[in-house]
Amino acid sequence: MEKSLPLHLCHVSKLTLFINRTHTLLHSIAISFLLYYRASFFFQNAISATPKLLILLPWLFISSSELVLSFIWLLGQAYRWRVVTRSVFPERLPGDEKLPSLDVFIFTVDPETEPTLAVMNTVLSVMAMDYPTEKPHVYLSDDGCSSLTLNGLRETWAFAKFWIPFCRSYKIASGCPEAYFSGVEDHVDSDLIGSDEFKTQREKIKAKKKTSNHTRDHPAIVEVMMQDSSSDAVNDKIPLLVYVSREKRPSHPNQYKAGALNVLLRVSGVLSNSPYFLVLDCDMYCNDPTAARKAMCFHLDPEISHSLAFVQFPQRFRNISKHDIYDSRIRSAFSVQWQGMDGQRGPCLSGTGYFMKRLSLCGNRLSNEDADPMKLRQAYGPSNELVASLCSENDKPHVMKNGGDTTSILEEMKLLASCTYEIGTKWGEEASSVGYLYGSVAENYFTGFTLHSKGWISVYCDPPRPQFLGCATTTLNDCLTQSTRWCSGFFDVGISKYCRFIYRPWRVSILHKMCYAELALPLSFFPLWGFATIPQLCLINGIPIYPKVLSTFFVVVSFLFLSAISKHLYERIGLREARFMTTNKVEDDKKEYLYQQGIFDFRTSTMFLGPMVSVIILNAVSFLVGIARAIFIGDLNKMFVQVFISFYILVINYPVIEGMIIRKDNVIKNLKATNVVLKKHGEEAGVDVLACA
Repeated sequence: MEKSLPLHLCHVSKLTLFINRTHTLLHSIAISFLLYYRASFFFQNAISATPKLLILLPWLFISSSELVLSFIWLLGQAYRWRVVTRSVFPERLPGDEKLPSLDVFIFTVDPETEPTLAVMNTVLSVMAMDYPTEKPHVYLSDDGCSSLTLNGLRETWAFAKFWIPFCRSYKIASGCPEAYFSGVEDHVDSDLIGSDEFKTQREKIKAKKKTSNHTRDHPAIVEVMMQDSSSDAVNDKIPLLVYVSREKRPSHPNQYKAGALNVLLRVSGVLSNSPYFLVLDCDMYCNDPTAARKAMCFHLDPEISHSLAFVQFPQRFRNISKHDIYDSRIRSAFSVQWQGMDGQRGPCLSGTGYFMKRLSLCGNRLSNEDADPMKLRQAYGPSNELVASLCSENDKPHVMKNGGDTTSILEEMKLLASCTYEIGTKWGEEASSVGYLYGSVAENYFTGFTLHSKGWISVYCDPPRPQFLGCATTTLNDCLTQSTRWCSGFFDVGISKYCRFIYRPWRVSILHKMCYAELALPLSFFPLWGFATIPQLCLINGIPIYPKVLSTFFVVVSFLFLSAISKHLYERIGLREARFMTTNKVEDDKKEYLYQQGIFDFRTSTMFLGPMVSVIILNAVSFLVGIARAIFIGDLNKMFVQVFISFYILVINYPVIEGMIIRKDNVIKNLKATNVVLKKHGEEAGVDVLACA
């Protein structure tokens, strides 16, 4: 029997492996020499008349900083040890009738911060995917219980009856109406778009395109929008669309997004029960109609399908400026780290843009007829319909979609969405395999971590065309808020009993453990503060802590700096530019203008600005002192590295200096006010402002 062609291929670049591993070896040798240089100091006698303690303390601090930074660097090499890329062949998939059904979970919370129009565009984009019409089922979770969102979804359902047939008839590449009507005509079939029929239909669809009250205390609301059973035309069929607002009560924890995910797992289990589901944030619309088919190239591959939990696509954004001053693309994660983890057991679960196998979160099919009903209820709750869906091998939609009785199934879904349903069950418990896990604000990282620990694998797919496009953070304050939430969630897991090095250590390789540990242990703040303050204070006081320019060890320090910088630039320059689209959803024109011009917006907490301004002042003073010492004392030979560090920090922080001294716009009032406050406190206390550092 002839062997079928593979649905995907995994590529490992030998050149990339050679470069990465050679760099790791050379950099490790240089670090060893640096550590030897540091250790040798503590075995030497005092080398000057300065009291030993004044020399010993800064050496201890800077040695600790270098040791921690070396440890972080070592963990990060696990990403680069075996970098893989993947190619898919959707044309080799079986016929449409053999493709599995697919549930789509979309999440929104507040129509004031997540515009309803953007949510509806995301819903329409996934409904218009190139997938058998009757097999996708779209669920919108509205945690804000907003009538605006519900009414918007009803309008979306009405518009979808015209929009989806139009997309399929003319092979529209982007199913998002806003992206399509923005003026960029991105089509697959160029022969169709020039016809008079196409132009007529396009104007009709454009004419139909339409341009709150939410609460934390409300019952569960479920509304199913069904296709008219009298419609027989294939082009008239559109996917099932379901609105779900889970019950919320002040006396019950809502468990944030993990709780909403588990509700949709249960509700979809009794309605559509698809073996796979796609998770999307409300602003992350589908930019490639073949995204689901690409994911199925992995889930249906006989070699990996039995152990594959999820397929992760990268997060790409349509509102990134050419400067990307806040690194909103998250380039390191989605273009370096996730590819490296794919060479181990797979990337982390990234919160959006992934296709998950339902069995990986809900356990194996309960085909045993002797299964204890009481144990099933303790695990999955009191819903007989949900337990039946887990026991059934049939993943076809519920009879409700075919015009059957709707009352009983609607009541069942409201029960599954109630805030008391999980009491006494295993939903969300850390030790169970039922649903998304609670206990961390980074539920995606925590859940993906435990899936890998249980033996599941994941894959990372990064096609040339972005599969999903969302809105990135474009202000400094939003960027800091987002980063704080991620880091705190990762750190909670990293210091718990689920630390990668001690939790089920036999399940994954040491390299995969290192990848997870590097994410979960954000220790870089310690060496960064050390390098930003200790060499500068020592320079002001005339204490050398780095080798002289004429010393052999100076070559080691220089090599380490150039090695780290060159590797960073190599990975950045090697990244391809994704095709991004501009967006016209601007809530603050001033913020958007500053971001597009590459100008930092310093309207954020003084808790962040205070230390930042102090560090800039300290480095400016130490640099000037270092230049003065070089001119009048002539000790540049032994102080060169410390002078260079101060200069380098000032250069990379030029936008802050610009905001403190040069810029005159209203946006930097917060930064200048912080500067004034620091000086005032210093004068009142009778100390220099540098003490704030």
